[in-house]
Amino acid sequence: MSSYQLRFGLKQRFGPTASFAIFIVLASLDNAAASVLPPLYALIARALNASEASLGLVTSGYILLVAGSAAFWGYYGDRGQRKRLLLLGTLLWSGAMIGSGLATSFTQLVVFQAITAVGVGSISSIGFSVVNDYIPAGRRGVALSLWSLSQLLGSGVGALLAGTVGALNWRMPFFIIAAAGLLFALLYLFTREPQRGRRDPELSPLFARGQSYDYRIKFQDIWALLRHPSNRWLLWQSFFFSLAFGSTIWIPRWAIARVQAEGYGLETATIVGNIFVILFNAGALLAIPAGHLADKWQRRSERGRANMGALGTLGSIPFLVLLFFLPLRNVTIPTEGNVLAIAWGALLAIFTNGYVFLAFAVATAGVGLLAAATPAWSAIVADVNLPEHRGTMLGISRVFRSVGSAISVGLTGFVFAWLTAVYDSPDNYAVGLAIFQIVAIPAGLCYLGLRRHVAADMARVRQTLTQRANHRGVPHGRSAPR
Repeated sequence: MSSYQLRFGLKQRFGPTASFAIFIVLASLDNAAASVLPPLYALIARALNASEASLGLVTSGYILLVAGSAAFWGYYGDRGQRKRLLLLGTLLWSGAMIGSGLATSFTQLVVFQAITAVGVGSISSIGFSVVNDYIPAGRRGVALSLWSLSQLLGSGVGALLAGTVGALNWRMPFFIIAAAGLLFALLYLFTREPQRGRRDPELSPLFARGQSYDYRIKFQDIWALLRHPSNRWLLWQSFFFSLAFGSTIWIPRWAIARVQAEGYGLETATIVGNIFVILFNAGALLAIPAGHLADKWQRRSERGRANMGALGTLGSIPFLVLLFFLPLRNVTIPTEGNVLAIAWGALLAIFTNGYVFLAFAVATAGVGLLAAATPAWSAIVADVNLPEHRGTMLGISRVFRSVGSAISVGLTGFVFAWLTAVYDSPDNYAVGLAIFQIVAIPAGLCYLGLRRHVAADMARVRQTLTQRANHRGVPHGRSAPR
């Protein structure tokens, strides 16, 4: 039991399953915190006497700070006690969300959002490391599919709170998410941090003797991590993936333009288009069975997860390109109704309108294939890195991903501005989104490069862990062998 639990008289009451569930919720909440601000740009700009463009810069800075802090948290989590650091990070972002809700000036909002970003970075890197120690190595695909799905759902919840509760009072979504974060920080006190490496089968003899795995990362290990071929391919894949899909911030605008093309006004089209986008993302639920399939594939071949990543990424491209060019004709929506009536009309359109149903089916296939690749990527990170390196490696990948996203978001503005002069709406959005799918091809091909090295890097990890498990005196603070 840790010192702070002894001090406050707390007992660890939650087992591995409940503890894992708490981590899953925390992973969703940090994404909810990140997605609250963009839907509220107009309201916050008016309240704080700022421009929407300046708030967009806040979001860009937020993304970069999360990535940089994830690398920081990941490194120190791999060196020390992860539970204490995760609790600190959760309290940090929850408190800063309260500050964001109380902000009375643009400067205050910037400061509190920056602090929020620093705290949120702890969940992605340290949380990833901890989750991999809760689950058996052979079930990583399923568990990490839940991890990635929770983040997607969290983003949806944050946007939904901003678009509903935030429409009445822009400060409330910040308070609600902060309260949820503080609640789960309290529950987190009763969880048991798993022993590092506890679920790696090669270390079973070590734990059977009652010993612990006491190797910790050192700074010079970072350069060794970057020299491993599998890690290099994983990082490049992360960069190209975000370069391709950073453009998806325009998908709601594409859907709105499709509905507007049927003669509806901007207000009605905004509601209907956003509901269509939410429904079209239902394919993300396929990540769970895909994670299970990837685990089975991995048991038959050490390249199984790399194969799933390549299949998911490359296979999604034709479906998504087709989706962008599909029309949404003959959509019947009660324009005189309230928001709920309009939303209900959009939902019914999936079952009553052949064009909408076709778009839904194509989107489900494309998003489902893409969702299958994400947990496979995460599981490979755990497979080819030592337990004391996994959080750091995930943190470094967030830096690569944020750079790709920043470039993509910047480029989309120029691309769509150019296309507007060439194509009428909504074709300009369809062509622009399809162009960015070209970049998804190298993202998928990175998995093919990864296939050449993943077996050897997994063998290196297993050999190292086996040697350490059979060593009777495991020293503290040792770094990985070169």
